[in-house]
Amino acid sequence: MLAIGRALMAGPRVLLLDEPSMGLSPKLVGFILDTLRRLREEGLSLLLVEQNAKLTFGATSHCLVMENGSVAMTGTSEELSRDTRVRRIYLGL
Repeated sequence: MLAIGRALMAGPRVLLLDEPSMGLSPKLVGFILDTLRRLREEGLSLLLVEQNAKLTFGATSHCLVMENGSVAMTGTSEELSRDTRVRRIYLGL
């Protein structure tokens, strides 16, 4: 949260976050998700690099799924969260 706050002090139009949920408890991940949603609603563009797909789908409007360094799929977060291939291969559902 401190890193996000420090970045926001510069008044960016785009915020790049690399694995913001890494090492956090589920409660804190939920807090980060709420914060990212609020920032997006306020008009800030987010570029999020994250392995936690649930966080990513909840905080973004569009997603790119990368596999071995290449883009494997792209679409809206809603589309990809419902895609059977994404759910089976990447989410284990």
